[in-house]
Order: sequence, then structure tokens, then C-alpha cells
Amino acid sequence: MSPRSTSGRLPAPLQRLKDKLTKENLWLYVLSILRERPAYPYEISDLIEERFGWRPARVTAYIVMRSLKSKGYVKMSKRKGEDTGKMRNYYEITESGRKLLDEGLSFLENTLESLKRESGKEGSG
Repeated sequence: MSPRSTSGRLPAPLQRLKDKLTKENLWLYVLSILRERPAYPYEISDLIEERFGWRPARVTAYIVMRSLKSKGYVKMSKRKGEDTGKMRNYYEITESGRKLLDEGLSFLENTLESLKRESGKEGSG
């Protein structure tokens, strides 16, 4: 359970960390979803909430997906939606997107390992 202030909110440093690791790095979550299967922008926010427990603004997900497309990390194709049969813009991860995701996850894992290792040294010297 996360520590909360008396107002029920997270302490400011913890809230900043949460924001940095979620909203401000939405591309990690989008690419993780797209690694599993192609998706259309409207469903991305729902999938992130389902799998990761937080919900980005729908418009923010659109903006991030367009940015990832412009940089070659995802590509778009028009397909019939399985749910409605309407034509939709589906996004899928590219090889450079997979590489970027792997590098991002590796960075996070290494950072967390270093923090755990260094915080375990406290009082041992």
C-alpha cells in the first residue's frame, strides 16, 4: 500500500515519480500493448487501464501514437474492426519500435536494480 498524506493524496515526490513513470512515458505502455497485437487508438487507453491499472487521457494516447508513427516506431494500416466492421486505423509496432521498447525496459530494470542494490548498502559500512 502506498503512503498517503492525511488528505488521502500521495506525497508530492511519490506523485511526481508516478507521473514520470506513467503519463510522461506513455510510449512504453503503447509499445508494450502493440507488441502483443495491432490496436486502434480509441482502445489503447482501455487496454492500458486493463493491463497496467491507470488510464491515460484518450487524446494523449492519440498524440503519442502519431508521434511514434512519425518516428517509425509504429506503422498504421486501415482494417475492418472486428467489433463493428467499420474501417479503422490500426497501429502495429515496427522492428525499430521493438528495439526502442527493449532498450527502455532494460534501462528501467537496470535503474531499479541499481537503486535496490545501493539502498541495501545503507548502514553496512
